[in-house]
Amino acid sequence: MTDHLQSRSSRRKETKSTNNSNQSKKPKKKRSVGSILLKIFLGLVALGVIGILAGVGLFWSYAKDAPKISDTELDATVSSKFYTMSGDLFEDIGAENRVKIEPTQVPQLLTDAIVSVEDRRFYQHKGVDPIRIVGSAISNVKTGGLQGGSTLTQQLIKLSYFSTNTEDQTIKRKAQEAWMALQLEKEKSKQEILTYYINKVYMANGFYGMETASENYFDKTLEELTLSQTALLAGMPQAPNDYDPYTKPENAKARRDIVLGTMLENKKISKAQYDEAIATPIDDGLKKQTQEDSNRKIVDNYLFEVIKEVEEKTGKDVYTDGLKVYTNLDLDAQKKLYDIVNTEDYVQYPDDKFQVASTLIDVKTGQVRAQIGARKVADGTIFGFNAAVETGRDFGSTMKPITDYGPAFEYLDKSTGDMILDQPYNYEGTKTPVKNWDNQYMGNITLRSALYNSRNVPAVKLFNEVGTENVSKFLKNVGIEYKTIHQSNAISSNTEEQDGTKYGASSLKMAAAYAAIANGGTYYKPQYVNKVIYQNGTEDEYPADGERAMKETTAYMLTDILKDTISIGSGTNAQIEGLYQAGKTGTSNYTDDELAKLNAYTGVYPDILFVGYTTNYALSVWTGYNDRMTPVTDETNMIASDVYREFMKYVSSSVSNIDWDMPKGLSRIGSELYLDGKYTAPSSSYTPPVSSETSESSSSSTVESTTTETTTESSSSKDEPAETDTGNTGNTGNTGTIDTGTNNPGTNPTVPPTTDTGNEEKPDPDQPDKEPNQEQKQGEGN
Repeated sequence: MTDHLQSRSSRRKETKSTNNSNQSKKPKKKRSVGSILLKIFLGLVALGVIGILAGVGLFWSYAKDAPKISDTELDATVSSKFYTMSGDLFEDIGAENRVKIEPTQVPQLLTDAIVSVEDRRFYQHKGVDPIRIVGSAISNVKTGGLQGGSTLTQQLIKLSYFSTNTEDQTIKRKAQEAWMALQLEKEKSKQEILTYYINKVYMANGFYGMETASENYFDKTLEELTLSQTALLAGMPQAPNDYDPYTKPENAKARRDIVLGTMLENKKISKAQYDEAIATPIDDGLKKQTQEDSNRKIVDNYLFEVIKEVEEKTGKDVYTDGLKVYTNLDLDAQKKLYDIVNTEDYVQYPDDKFQVASTLIDVKTGQVRAQIGARKVADGTIFGFNAAVETGRDFGSTMKPITDYGPAFEYLDKSTGDMILDQPYNYEGTKTPVKNWDNQYMGNITLRSALYNSRNVPAVKLFNEVGTENVSKFLKNVGIEYKTIHQSNAISSNTEEQDGTKYGASSLKMAAAYAAIANGGTYYKPQYVNKVIYQNGTEDEYPADGERAMKETTAYMLTDILKDTISIGSGTNAQIEGLYQAGKTGTSNYTDDELAKLNAYTGVYPDILFVGYTTNYALSVWTGYNDRMTPVTDETNMIASDVYREFMKYVSSSVSNIDWDMPKGLSRIGSELYLDGKYTAPSSSYTPPVSSETSESSSSSTVESTTTETTTESSSSKDEPAETDTGNTGNTGNTGTIDTGTNNPGTNPTVPPTTDTGNEEKPDPDQPDKEPNQEQKQGEGN
């Protein structure tokens, strides 16, 4: 029994022990699970901290390389506007077509529209909006993409510094964008940021900035837009081409209505305003879409020269600096010149490859009124080749007045009636003969006859007598400079250096040089630009500023002879009924080697030219082919004077037509002009004309007639001459008759001379002579 009791007692103890043991084991199990969970939690926290630190580190590694905030980058570039001489806008050009506004000019209605649809928490965030980032995904699902994750500030950063292509939106780029947005908000006010955005966004059809779009879509400023129009513009920047009201009006309306809906939701407009705007057609007030301005093709060459001159004078960039450039362009004249050169309405051209370069200059100011540098230019060509300013072609005999005769009048006191011997003559220092176009020599002739008949021998003789130093000085005075000058330049324009650089004349330079003759001896550097107004309102004006290039007497004697060139000389094809004008033809030559390649020895020329002027305008015309080895032929050698005649007739029809006044210091004796006190008595000997075939020997001496000083009546004389030329006797007036008037008899425009009209087949007196062998590479003048 005792054992039994003990056994039961023992069993109780064991049971208790077991229970105690079990009780002691359970707590140990709970502590182990908690410990594991704690460790997991702490591990996750640690990983989170590490992740955050890593993320911050990565963000900073990207952010530290972000571009610096700069006003230059934030500020939108602005196109420049170009105006004609009459103040009419004819071109708007720039890297981007843009008109900017200032923060104070942003309408409240536009602000409400943009903020509502693009960044409704714009005035609460500091550049980056975490709430917007989280909510944007939900918003996009619910509303079909009303809002993106980027704030307006971030969008401005993207537009100013980064590519807007989706594939370029990397984590690094987004980090830098966010960092820069935070920095920008510290530096700029909300209104400034909004204004930058409004000025910068693209608005389809080549328009940048909302003010630009407003003016081009609705012909209004932003302040003048209706609610419907404002909402349309506010919604376009997200996908401007998709919301183009011209090409995708349905899309544009849908987007506009979304903007209006957000404005209503944000209580920026009333329900009544919303209903009215929603019911408004999307094309309400929308201008008709026009094709690209046709002026661009017409003014292309001129505009390019304007841009170069602006940059040279101001140092500004017309593509970005928003200038207002007032040019000297006569747009009506430019259009007429374009038509004359590019249609068959006025002149018949042999083919579309035949080229024309022409420049019209106001002789009183040097202002370039019109210019064409090529014809039949391919569509879409922007700033194509401008042959009117290039010096690579030869201006031939048009150089003679300013290279030979002008210097002789200026520095040697020559007069139009002075005699010179047209006879066999060699280029000095060579055995190479100077030949005339007809291989004939006219004997003892006046300088007048030598020039209007375009004789080569007298020209070279005068060149050598004046000397290269004075010739170069005279040419420089009228805007033409040579690095080196040769005897052959007496009858041609261009000099080519060993490096291939060419110096000499161009259509632009020749018009300016002849303008100096036309206005009585004052040279004005050609000017395309009259005034530039900068964005800040300041302006620079460029008034005409001429310098004396030659004496008035020199200019008048040249004009008097060149009037004969048109009335009875080689330029009769340029005659215009009733117009007082003067001018000179020009032709260049091929070398013997070039003629051999062409398998032609007569009737082919690289360049045919005409330069002429009135008391209002100087006009130069070059014709030829871009490929110099494609010749102008006898059948087309009148095109230069045809273009001149048709265009000069047009521009002269709206201005007064007056003759030149003879200046003091000159006397007219018969048909010739003499410097006062320098009358040259005619030689008593007669030198008959000879041909090159009958004279094998060449003379390099200049035969001059006897010069005596006599007293004659001049234009400054107060006494009436015994016999006064009335101007109606013609250029064959009696020797000894003194004209104190102002006109050259024989060039009265009201009585056109009944001479050669220039239309029948005949030898060309301007056909060029061969140059010395060492200079044949230059392309000879005539």
